[in-house]
Amino acid sequence: MISGGFFDIPGIEKRLKEIEEIGSAPDFWNNQERAKSIQREKSALDAILEPYHKYRRVMEDALALYDLGIEAGDESVEGELMALLAEIGKGIHDLEFKRMLSGQEDPNNAIVSVNAGAGGTESCDWASMLLRMYLRYCELKGWKTELNEETPGETAGIKSSTFTVTGPYAYGHLKAEMGVHRLVRISPFDANKRRHTSFASVYVMPEISDDVEIDIAEKDLRVDTYRSSGAGGQHVNKTDSAIRITHIPTGVVVACQNERSQHQNRHTAMKMLRSRLYALELQKREEKIQNMAGEKKDIAWGSQIRSYVLQPYQMVKDLRTGVTTGNPQAVLDGELDQFIEAYLMKKGSGQSMAVEDLE
Repeated sequence: MISGGFFDIPGIEKRLKEIEEIGSAPDFWNNQERAKSIQREKSALDAILEPYHKYRRVMEDALALYDLGIEAGDESVEGELMALLAEIGKGIHDLEFKRMLSGQEDPNNAIVSVNAGAGGTESCDWASMLLRMYLRYCELKGWKTELNEETPGETAGIKSSTFTVTGPYAYGHLKAEMGVHRLVRISPFDANKRRHTSFASVYVMPEISDDVEIDIAEKDLRVDTYRSSGAGGQHVNKTDSAIRITHIPTGVVVACQNERSQHQNRHTAMKMLRSRLYALELQKREEKIQNMAGEKKDIAWGSQIRSYVLQPYQMVKDLRTGVTTGNPQAVLDGELDQFIEAYLMKKGSGQSMAVEDLE
């Protein structure tokens, strides 16, 4: 992300000064996309620099306190010194975790898709539970979410949903959730109260700016319009403003229905398509690098990553890291950091590389 490495502090400070000069230009907001991209970069750099300086000050305080205690022969400073050392230890862990978010796309916003698997109503209900979990997680992080598209299930839940997450390092965190999620519970839809297993998949891609060139030929697109689903009454969209775009060469399908204008929905759908195609390219490049290195991926894209068991016992287990908790309700309420941090720390240097880094 930064020339010289993730903790290239002089490089970060130099870039922040450059951004301040760019932001002070009178025509800065003439290009909205570029301005927002630069602001996101500034937020990402600040997120590195602020804790670095904070824990460096704590370290200096601890050293000064130690020297004073030695000089005065005062053992009473030991308790305060131990508290400072504990804070420094936590800071080192936090900084180490941030180092795991050094991929070029990690600071970006994220586009998240949740899709029900085979299993009808059960899977649709499970997909809606996952959607709520991620929206709650984003809320706890202070990130903004915007629903792009949602297809309801025939009886309950959702068949699919796509939403955009705006916040620093949203993609860096949420990419850890990509894969198939498995639920085991007594079905609320089964009159005989039998135990059911349901599956839903999560796909996460980085939102990319218009500065990134993705070649999409108009002849490769099939564009369908349809009427947006709504709450009924005056809120029903009475025109075919929703857009579904299929990229014929890859089979990628994106849709947007949250805007009243067909033009706005198409613009958002095209942005989602560009991000999806970019993510596919990243996937191909990462797999190529791993094959060249003779590595075998523990978890393939789209494979099962986590099990949520609600009956006969309660447990959530991440199959990639072994992290387990006996409190699935907290997890379903958005407490995902333990799983995300463990995955990113384990993955370490095996993060996805940017396309230009692999060429």
